[in-house]
Amino acid sequence: MHYSKTPGYILLACSTLASSTLLADRITEEVVVTANRVERPLSTIPNTVTIINEAELGQQLAIHNDLSTVLGNLIPGFSPSRQKMTNAGESLRGRKPLYMIDGVPQSNPLRNGGRDGHTIDPAVLERVEVLHGANAIHGLGASGGIINLITRKPGPELEQNIRVDTAFQGEDVGESADYGVTYSVSNSFGNADVLASLTYRESGVAYDADGDLIGADNTQGDTMDSQTINGFVKGGYNWDDQRIELTLNRYDIEGNNQWISVPGDVSEGIPSSAAKGDIDGEGARNKVTTASLNYTNDAFLGHSLRVQAFSQDFAATYGAEAIPLATFQDPAYGPDLIDQSQNNSEKLGVKITLAKDQVAGLPLNLVYGIDVLQDETWQALIQTGRSWVPKSRYENYAPYIQAEFTGIDKLIVTTGVRHEESTLKVGDFTTLASAGSQSVTGGEPDFSETLYNIGATYQLSDQWRLFANYAEAFSMPDVGRVLRGINVPNQSVESFLDLTPILTENSEFGIEFETGTLNAQLSYYTSESDFGQRLQRGSDGIYTVKREQTEIDGFEFRTTWAVTDTDTLGLRYARTEGRYDSDGDGRVDTDLGGANISPDRINLSWDRSWPREITSRLQANHVLDREFDNKAGVTTAEFDGYTTIDLSLEMAALGGNVTLAMQNLTNTDYFTYYSQTSPNDIRNFKGLGRTVSLGYQKSF
Repeated sequence: MHYSKTPGYILLACSTLASSTLLADRITEEVVVTANRVERPLSTIPNTVTIINEAELGQQLAIHNDLSTVLGNLIPGFSPSRQKMTNAGESLRGRKPLYMIDGVPQSNPLRNGGRDGHTIDPAVLERVEVLHGANAIHGLGASGGIINLITRKPGPELEQNIRVDTAFQGEDVGESADYGVTYSVSNSFGNADVLASLTYRESGVAYDADGDLIGADNTQGDTMDSQTINGFVKGGYNWDDQRIELTLNRYDIEGNNQWISVPGDVSEGIPSSAAKGDIDGEGARNKVTTASLNYTNDAFLGHSLRVQAFSQDFAATYGAEAIPLATFQDPAYGPDLIDQSQNNSEKLGVKITLAKDQVAGLPLNLVYGIDVLQDETWQALIQTGRSWVPKSRYENYAPYIQAEFTGIDKLIVTTGVRHEESTLKVGDFTTLASAGSQSVTGGEPDFSETLYNIGATYQLSDQWRLFANYAEAFSMPDVGRVLRGINVPNQSVESFLDLTPILTENSEFGIEFETGTLNAQLSYYTSESDFGQRLQRGSDGIYTVKREQTEIDGFEFRTTWAVTDTDTLGLRYARTEGRYDSDGDGRVDTDLGGANISPDRINLSWDRSWPREITSRLQANHVLDREFDNKAGVTTAEFDGYTTIDLSLEMAALGGNVTLAMQNLTNTDYFTYYSQTSPNDIRNFKGLGRTVSLGYQKSF
């Protein structure tokens, strides 16, 4: 895998590495970072970014089609996957990342329901770019970084592609079997081109290493026992130096409601399980429509111009609990009420970017523009039609400018400023009966923030490069959790302190070494918020938002060594520490919990090209033990680490490509990171046992 570095103002990145990038003679190929805000060579970039190209993405998806698992396999600073529909508690560098599809935001920070990792099927993706650390160019929500999912592009001629895959476990091949099929067609017609794709997936249940059924998460959502449909269309037209392009994606995953969660016992080490049965209400579901219209002009008044108009319609339905929840009870509906919540978010936005190199003949490159965003979010109880979280409309516009100075040999300096003007509009509302039916006065609090970034790269020699940067990010707290949790009278949205936005300050220092056979990078970062956001689990199992000072720091190291012409070894390591101020005295004193920060992790890999067009990858993920201490130094929670090993093979056969893979090859028995660090009898889940996957793909 080839890694690059990019500043916070980069949107997209692409690698020119071919499918056999893992070979030594291709590791050092020149890679140009391409963004719909700017294009710059890698040597100018003062931040860390991980590029997962098409070959690497396909290699990981052959093992498992869960995107969070893919990210964790290649980015040790990303939290271990929960292996469920929900990705609540998964973080990057200890903070929530902003998910995007082709630059369109998918995360919902006004009511973060933990479903932003499931808004598109990975079969539609060409690559993934992960920008590490806080940055502001996309505005709201990128306190941990950006995960930009880049969709496929139309080809120059008629091409059809079909992929079929299946996965199963030996305990019960029929019940555990997954089936997936993707068909796509692409063609160009003169100056026009189009690509269309349809994916259908049916997922079975899962077993742990002991051969026992893994518990079903009926409420938060589960990918096992589910159906997924993804429809995708991208079309464009080129003329002169201009292009217009329309992209539409519709993603729908829904649980079949055929397995009922069976609680375990954390104190006795008994995992949660599941039993066949019918569940009242609708299955947990994500239904997301993303659309973008993009216009580019490379000769606009001496500038390059990029305009993107986009929308996202997001609905996340949570399943019904088997027993009535006290939170949902209301005497008006009688005793033992069963209800379901649904998060909804509707976004509209425009991004305008102008770029000009060598301004007035000087060694100065500029990127500037303005972003406009409207995000309307609410949470409803769909069985009774009640409102749990009132409609909250976030309106924002943000002009920005970014400069790059190249006038000193071997040194490149980048700096920028972005000004956020935001309004949050909330009407009068009444909380649920369980919170006392409190009447809350609405309001329109205004927020403004000016954000800065500065960074530099220095080329010490042909092999060595230094980089450093400082960047700020702007985000809202989880407004929905804050508002729905009001349980005292006479509150007003205008004056409610917990709605104060979060400013995250990120600093990073790194060194990079590159030769023809060896690439390595070491970076150290700090991330601080004077008035941050932390999730704390209550006795009822429901998380609430705590607003406290937080400080996070860590190391990231990665290296790729082409040992021979056919063998490449990889090592990645991430260490993260995070603390918060538990008593408000201005000093951080207590460890952040597992719902907020990831464990230390080591990823090892061995890639090999064999004769007869066969390639293989053997990878190991070692997650280290972690203890969580309070301000008195008392350990309040512990995590027992584990090691899993995966193997994948790809070969040319039957006129296409055949893949064979095994996840958790050694059948390691473990409880997931989230289950250990957020103990709950209902969600005391073990990890996936040994799983076999087969796939076949053919283009014609």
